[in-house]
Amino acid sequence: MRSIPPMTASVSKYRPWDVVVVPFPYSDQTQATVRPGVIVSGPRLHQQTSQYYVAMITNAKHSAWDGDVAVGNLKGAGLPVPSVVRPAKLATFDESAIVRAVGSLPTKDRAEVLKSLRAFVASS
Repeated sequence: MRSIPPMTASVSKYRPWDVVVVPFPYSDQTQATVRPGVIVSGPRLHQQTSQYYVAMITNAKHSAWDGDVAVGNLKGAGLPVPSVVRPAKLATFDESAIVRAVGSLPTKDRAEVLKSLRAFVASS
């Protein structure tokens, strides 16, 4: 059996909790909309795969979903309108697909996003 060599470590341009602009796919994967998202993966994922897990950010005017987290500091996050992180909507992006970083999710919102993510992810 052939072994697959490990990927070389790559230097990350983005950090956990960066708010980035990405072509976020619709659930049916047939289209995408360029919109903000927040990087919720740790450095290890990027170092091993050159990928990031990104949770969608949407306008707070849209219908609320279970687990949505309101963004407390819009200016620091680089968001122009009241917004929520939607941990129920995740996508994986290669670094080359990220258009740009616009800010960082406020520290006080991070624990709530993690809490929502844990509620949606399987555990033993």
